[in-house]
Amino acid sequence: MPWLPTLILLLGLWLIWAGIANWLLANPRSDTISGLTYRFIQIYSRLVHRLRVINPHNIPRERYCGPLIVVCNHTAGIDPMLIQAACPFYVRWMMAEDMKWGGLADVWSYFNIIFVDRTKPDTRALREAVRALKASEIIGVFPEGKIERPPGTLLPFQQGAGMMVAMTNAPVLPILIRNTPQADSAWASLWRRSHSEIVVGEQIRFTDAKPAAITTALEAWFNQQLHTTA
Repeated sequence: MPWLPTLILLLGLWLIWAGIANWLLANPRSDTISGLTYRFIQIYSRLVHRLRVINPHNIPRERYCGPLIVVCNHTAGIDPMLIQAACPFYVRWMMAEDMKWGGLADVWSYFNIIFVDRTKPDTRALREAVRALKASEIIGVFPEGKIERPPGTLLPFQQGAGMMVAMTNAPVLPILIRNTPQADSAWASLWRRSHSEIVVGEQIRFTDAKPAAITTALEAWFNQQLHTTA
């Protein structure tokens, strides 16, 4: 049966392709482009930054677990990539408008980035984030508003995260980032090696709390974690 080896080869190739397709589609957005990006981010985070996730059991394992606000300190330009590499769900990030490079316009649009004007109170960005949360999306935010300088020193939290929580009653997943590469610019951290870590806290729910009280409580959690040895 001369056709048998060919049939076996075709069957083997089909199984390999099915496995690759399944691996790519098992991503937070369940599409091929996102799958390629997601797997690249995971491999990049492990190989270049030796990413270590502390308390991974605190990360929801469902792809659709919103509404949820992922609150992180800001240490380097790679921070969103490290968080997304560890999460099976899609995080829609809020990002400073002045970091928006026009050459990546299609990328920003594809990933639905919410841009924030840091020069003034930005109610437009807040409204967009609130609408997303009410639609059960997952929003990622850096309340410090800019990268920590010097490293390991938490900057005062802005009120935006507290306002989002108060307006939506969405739970908060706090994640501390540390040991990322230090660079003069946010983008430069992309090609510097590190032994980065993220410390995942338990979800926090605030009931009938004012934005200022929520912001204070979140800032206190991060300050406590910064002074805790893993």
